[in-house]
Parts: sequence; C-alpha cells; structure tokens
Amino acid sequence: MRFMHMADVHLGAVPDSGAPWSGAREKEIWDTFRSSIQDAASEQLDLLLIAGDLFHRQPLLAELKEVNYLFSTLPKTRVVLIAGNHDYLQPASCYLNFPWNRNVACLFSRQCERVRFPEINTEVYGLSYYRQEIQEPLYDELRPVRDDYCHILLAHGGDSQHIPMSRELLAKSGFDYLALGHIHKPQMVAANKAAYAGALGPIDCNDTGPHGYILGEYKKGKMSVSFVPKAKREYVPITIEAEEQDTTFSLRDKLEKQIEQRGWQHIYRVTLKGFREPGIQYDTDKMKDFGMVLDVSDQTVPAFHLDELKRKYNGQLIGRYIESFEGHDRSAVEELALQYGLEALLGS
Repeated sequence: MRFMHMADVHLGAVPDSGAPWSGAREKEIWDTFRSSIQDAASEQLDLLLIAGDLFHRQPLLAELKEVNYLFSTLPKTRVVLIAGNHDYLQPASCYLNFPWNRNVACLFSRQCERVRFPEINTEVYGLSYYRQEIQEPLYDELRPVRDDYCHILLAHGGDSQHIPMSRELLAKSGFDYLALGHIHKPQMVAANKAAYAGALGPIDCNDTGPHGYILGEYKKGKMSVSFVPKAKREYVPITIEAEEQDTTFSLRDKLEKQIEQRGWQHIYRVTLKGFREPGIQYDTDKMKDFGMVLDVSDQTVPAFHLDELKRKYNGQLIGRYIESFEGHDRSAVEELALQYGLEALLGS
C-alpha cells in the first residue's frame, strides 16, 4: 500500500500581504496543490492523506468544487481528510453536506472515527476541529483495533492550544503510522512511524527551509516514508556584514551577490550587522526594490574609535562615559549600551 501524506496546504492564504508578489503567491499555493495531486495520479497511489488545514479559512463552495474536481482525477486513489484549526467546522461551514466524490472520505466528527479500505487492507482514524483551539489531548489514549490491517492515525495539533500530544504515548499507541499536521516545518517524529509533513508550501516568513509532502509505503508489515520537496521557493534569512566604509549601495551589491548564489526564486529576510561610520544611516528601502526582499533589519552599530574619543573628550561627559565601561570584559549588552550611549551623546 502506497500513500501520500500532505498537510497545511492553506488554500486561500495570501502570503506577504502588501508585497508586489503577494497575488502570485496566492495562486502559487493552488498550483502547488494541483501539481501534488498530479504526482499522486502519476504514481497511482492507493491513498492520499490530508492532515488538516487544507484551507486557510472557511472554504467557499466554489473552492470546494475545484478541490473535488482535482480529487476526481484520482479514480484509483482513496482520499481521506480532516479539518484543522484554520478550516474548522463552523455550523454554517460549506464543508458540511458537500457532495464529495465517491473516492473521498471526510472524518468530520468531533470524536475519533475510522474508515476501512478492505481492498488495500488499510484503516484510517481521525477527528476534526469544531473550534479554533482545543486544549484537550484527544489523541494520547487512542488505540487501533487489533487486526491485520495497516492502521494510520490522521492527526492535527501538537502545541498547548491545539490538541497537545505526548509523542511517547503516540509512539506506543499501536498505529503503524501517524500522519501529522499543524506544525509547518517538515519533521520526522519517529523514524518511519510518525511525521509532520509540514506546510505543502511556505505560508509566512517563519516557514523557512524546504516544503512538500511525504510518500510512504506499507509492505509486509513494515512502513517506510520519505519527504519529497515540492515548493519552488523558500523563505531564506540572510545576514550582511557591514564595515565602516560601506554605503547603502555597497551593501545592496553584497546582498545581490548572495541572492544570485542562493536563487532569485526565494523570498529573503535581510539582517544588517557589523559596524557603520558614525552618523551614517543606511536606506534599507533601496535594498527592497529588487528581487523578492520581504524586509531589511538594520542592526549595525556606529564604529566609534574609543581611544581617540577618550583623548578628545578627556575630563568631559563623553570621556567619563567611556571610562565607566573600562576595567573589565564588556558583555554584549554592555557593548551595545556603550555604542548607543555614545551615539546619543555625540548626536546631541
């Protein structure tokens, strides 16, 4: 039995709101989902598992019809999905009473339920969110029926506000695989036993690293799974080291070289560190008008020459301020206090 495990697709999300590329990113989320469905078709998979948050918010009826059409292109694949904390089942949710294709099973109960597929000797367990936050550990005590089926738990959560989980208890629960959602970073919780697929594509600037889905195979009582990168772009943090002689445009050139090395398709968050000439302020907006630079944080400090300043202002307030930091190794906080204090004193 071969399957695809995806989670946190967040259809309808508009990442990087206000950025010039934001609209294209909204479309890209749909395109990545459609392409993943095409992968499942070409691989002729037996099972597609969606571990919550297929949508970023309450789905529209037209959106459900689009998704249902894509599922219809998988006539040999059984689709099982649950609702997560973003697309939770409100009383008026379009999820409820929607006429899904025959190959789609929705585990939309508040309590754990299961669906059996005798033709592939597999049973899938799961439950759905009926509110945005659930603090009760609903998964820890779940156990599968003991038989010769492959038993899979489809679960969404893992933090204090969204169905906290004991990884130790789940590892001993008897399920052959735990298909997890809610945490956007792909990660193996237990080797070939439990995994977060992560968001199918990066949704916000905290979703660094590769994103995609998990492919799994259950054969002769053994489970094996592997992560498949699918998203074409990542959020990438970059640090640019400034030197005293640097200007806004020289730092921009340094940034451009790094982006050329890492790839223009990615979205970048830039941090400037190091020392700048006293009195100089970098124009960070000039570093955001090319490529996909989401934000630039200037954490540089002025490069004061302390011995020269102490001689120049000997006996005065600035000289005494410098002396107050001498006589011991300065901590990082004290170093910043010295720099910022001098900047304020010299500015006045």
